Amino acid sequence: MRIAIDAMGGDHAPHAQVESALSAAAEWPDTHLILVGNPEVLQPLLGKGAPPNISVESALEIIESDDEPVKAVRRKTNSSMVVAGRMVKEGLADAMISAGNTGALMTVGLLVVGRLKGIERPGLAAIFPTLDNVGVLALDMGANMDAKPEHLLQYAIMGSIYRSKVHGIAKPRVGLLNVGTEAAKGNELTKIAFGLLEEAPINFIGNIEARDVLAGKCDIIVCDGFSGNIMLKSLEGAASTIFTLLREELTSTLTAKLAAAVLKPSFRRVRDRMDYNEYNGAPLLGVNGLVVKGHGSSDAKAMKTAIRQTRTAIGNGLIAALADEISGK
Repeated sequence: MRIAIDAMGGDHAPHAQVESALSAAAEWPDTHLILVGNPEVLQPLLGKGAPPNISVESALEIIESDDEPVKAVRRKTNSSMVVAGRMVKEGLADAMISAGNTGALMTVGLLVVGRLKGIERPGLAAIFPTLDNVGVLALDMGANMDAKPEHLLQYAIMGSIYRSKVHGIAKPRVGLLNVGTEAAKGNELTKIAFGLLEEAPINFIGNIEARDVLAGKCDIIVCDGFSGNIMLKSLEGAASTIFTLLREELTSTLTAKLAAAVLKPSFRRVRDRMDYNEYNGAPLLGVNGLVVKGHGSSDAKAMKTAIRQTRTAIGNGLIAALADEISGK
């Protein structure tokens, strides 16, 4: 399998991308990793002893984090992100991964790779950690701010296939993000979507409130991109604030420091369970190729996690399964 990596996108590019590729290439020799970017920058980082299943594809432009997405994709046709997308479109790569500009990557998915037949709006999916350590797949996380009920239905179907193919969950439980658990709760969007999801060939379990998302009550949480992105940022902010408060309290007095020393292994385990590095790699579901978004601050460990998730998706025929389901085959 061949995976194109946007080596120039992300806060820690290109070092994190090169380091993760070297580690992944050694662990998975059946995977050909293509680092897309400036060869003059990448080759010295790879060194002379790079394994044979790593290559470099030249792309001399970079889409920056503050670039306007559509303009950047259309004007920077030789950027690492666009070239990687074009490789997927032309069958030169089975998937692409980028930790760069999210809006630009979604634009690449739509304008370069193209939508799956039958999909109106692709959705960006992300895994959140849960108390049962299974995780919950949430979509859409911001690809489509103004969703229709039919879009939420397609997200639920695509999310179910993804969790089944990539994570091995036979009948993933689908919940609809809402302000209450009753069927009649919510706005016009969620009320209509509720009825569509009840009739869909999925394991729909009803409405889920935001406070229960991390409790493991469902395997997939479906929402529009506006609500999903707010939920994502709220959870990230809450986790960061809690750990900051704990750090302040546990270093405030000598007694607290002694207690912290005793509890340090427990705190480390909690941190690891909440670590995004272990869940990195959000697919843009609904495009005609595997496009995976890495967190903007991904380090080498996080990028390798994204590579692992992408390998599994390719190996289990995710895109073909999505195409067959959506087209009704």
